[in-house]
Amino acid sequence: MPTATPIRLCAALLLCLFLLPALPASAAPATSWTISALPGGPAAELSLDPQAGSLTFAATRRGVRVLEPSPVGIVTERADLSQGLSFLRRRDRLVTEHYTTTVGKRLKRSALMREATFAFANAAGARLDLVVRVARDGVAYRYRLPADYGPVLRETSAYALPQNATAWLAQHRRDYENPFVQYTALTAPAADYMVPALFETGGDYLLITESGLDGGYSGPRLAHEEGTGTYALRLWDEKVQAGQTPWRVLIAGDLATVTESTLVDDLAPDSRVRDTSWIAPGQVLWTWLAGGREAGQSLEKQQAFVDYASARGWPYVAVDAGWYFLKDQWDVTDPNWPTTSWMPRLVEYGRAKGVGIVVWIHFRDLDTPEERGLWLPTLSRWGVRGVKIDFMDSESQERLRWYDEILPATAANRLLVNFHGSTIPKGIHRTWPHVMTMEGVHGGEKRTLTTAHLTTLPFTRNVVGSMDYTPMAFHRAGRPTSDAHELGLAVTYESGLQDLAGTVESYQARPEAERFLEQVPTAWDETRLLSGRPADHVVLARRSGDRWFVGAGISGAARTLDVPLSMLRGRWLVEVVRDGPTGLVRESHVVNGPRGRLSVPVPDEGGYAAVACRWHPRITTCDR
Repeated sequence: MPTATPIRLCAALLLCLFLLPALPASAAPATSWTISALPGGPAAELSLDPQAGSLTFAATRRGVRVLEPSPVGIVTERADLSQGLSFLRRRDRLVTEHYTTTVGKRLKRSALMREATFAFANAAGARLDLVVRVARDGVAYRYRLPADYGPVLRETSAYALPQNATAWLAQHRRDYENPFVQYTALTAPAADYMVPALFETGGDYLLITESGLDGGYSGPRLAHEEGTGTYALRLWDEKVQAGQTPWRVLIAGDLATVTESTLVDDLAPDSRVRDTSWIAPGQVLWTWLAGGREAGQSLEKQQAFVDYASARGWPYVAVDAGWYFLKDQWDVTDPNWPTTSWMPRLVEYGRAKGVGIVVWIHFRDLDTPEERGLWLPTLSRWGVRGVKIDFMDSESQERLRWYDEILPATAANRLLVNFHGSTIPKGIHRTWPHVMTMEGVHGGEKRTLTTAHLTTLPFTRNVVGSMDYTPMAFHRAGRPTSDAHELGLAVTYESGLQDLAGTVESYQARPEAERFLEQVPTAWDETRLLSGRPADHVVLARRSGDRWFVGAGISGAARTLDVPLSMLRGRWLVEVVRDGPTGLVRESHVVNGPRGRLSVPVPDEGGYAAVACRWHPRITTCDR
């Protein structure tokens, strides 16, 4: 290659200088930055007040603000990193990830995110990194800081919403078991609220949540002062040992974007379980509401439940509290401990009939290394398939560190996990794929349920991960749903282990419900919101293999739900189970997709369940 002459180098240099934008004699340092949107998604805006040295974070979608400029910052025992900051530098990169999950809205995931890391320092030289990510379905940020800055005392993170934004909020409870209620951002009572929280802003929706919470930090709540549209983030602990925070996540877009989002999992650490071949989601016959403690103490009753689950093709029976009621009398020094339990016999009985056993166990019996070393290998040796662990009731850093210990221990013993009295999924399904579901919901056990709350859950709590609501309690007096609405919850609510709460007799009295529940899976290849509005109605479609399942429910007066079936191509047979004059009835429709529609009349507080399969001239049912 010829060597460039000095004349050519000078000419090239002059051309470059000519093309550069003119700069003032002393350019002012940047005080605002944008992380641009991916197609159709939101953009993030970061601003630095040059006088106060404080930061604000905002989000826009298609030119409209979905989050007003909101404070960001963090204060530790040794450094105030919420003010007096100056900008150091910015680094950008593109994050592309592909992963699979064992449960959720879809099993195969692809994540594409723009990431920008902003470095700031205060006058004393204390450093703060703010990491921002932008995806098609939302934006997120987290703080990183040196560990030697001492414990975190507080975050100044807050969320400023337009005062007239419609809000669906649940007051904070340590087990996340309060109902969602509709307010506006301004009129919500002064209180602490749970994360997630949903707002409708400028025609779009914004779900405030988080991802990547573990024992490295402490759980959050949203503190609201009446008369403002601002919700400040508060931590469970007064002092938190931390090097980085969880992601503060804002899922943003139309209601379908929010409902179908996987951003919480996309931001979470990758799987720590290499072999997932033993992990299998499925329907569970849950007997607590069908017999309570008495059933938990009876081998014969549990064997009858196994018989019924086997006949339905359901892979699991859950044995709740009471089965180890007499454990204090067991000889724990015996290598065959415990010798007096009938559980091994039930496990063997279930194995012969193709039904696995999930057992309830109290947190207090697993809160030390010695107890975990005794219980978990024993249950695994018996052949128990999973554990339902209850009453953690805290998001303190200490309790979250317990989760960090129980999760690898249960995985090592190949035990599926259902957490009750717990936190909620915050990326846990990606990192620990044997976690099938978590409670953290004002669910089917409650006596104060409303269909307004039930039709809000798909757009709030269930967005972030599997939710053990425990549907199908057909036998319970005072249930707010019609039979078909209740049946539709098997699709509307996503849960890797779907704990079905009815009595055997209540299922047998509803043969169309039995038939549908024999068909419906609990893990999905695709999820689509067909129609909905929080506290009003929801129609959700989920695909498993070559079939689509639809769940629908309304709050309030009777109406006809007419929805597009745009996910279909060609001709399909759609079998609908709806409320009839004297019970559940099944009817068939042949629909041409993608322009076909499904129109179903529903009664007060009603709904329906449906399954769709490809039509051909000889097909009469979608049953398999």
